[in-house]
Amino acid sequence: MRGAFAISALFALLLTTPASAEVRILASPGGEVGPFLDLFARVRASGERVVIDGPCLSACTLVLSTVPNDRICVTRRAILGFHAARSMDARGRLYAEPGASALVLQAYPSPVRGWIRRHGGLSSRVLLLRGRELAAIYPLCR
Repeated sequence: MRGAFAISALFALLLTTPASAEVRILASPGGEVGPFLDLFARVRASGERVVIDGPCLSACTLVLSTVPNDRICVTRRAILGFHAARSMDARGRLYAEPGASALVLQAYPSPVRGWIRRHGGLSSRVLLLRGRELAAIYPLCR
């Protein structure tokens, strides 16, 4: 049931407009990695453009490593939030996943990796990429 809720919540946060062949990310707090990777693989295969038009945090940022850069644009409301990978144990406690963090960092496009490194790297602290710094990496949507 939890997985079904996560998928339906994810789709509620993404708006697909067939006439314009785009997926618009309005607000995504992130979540489990698997559903995001599945969704973004389908978006990549569809040829649709991704418009980041609000917060895209945590696992949502995997869009950057899944969809080609030339099919991603951002609006002035776009915010990307990055942090280190973590998992939850059977008791609900979070623990760091340094190996997964290294893989995720390596999968991001080079300009994003550089920005993350210049801002202290992936850790438990959330790094927010927005405004002019974001527009220097991804084009503003037209």
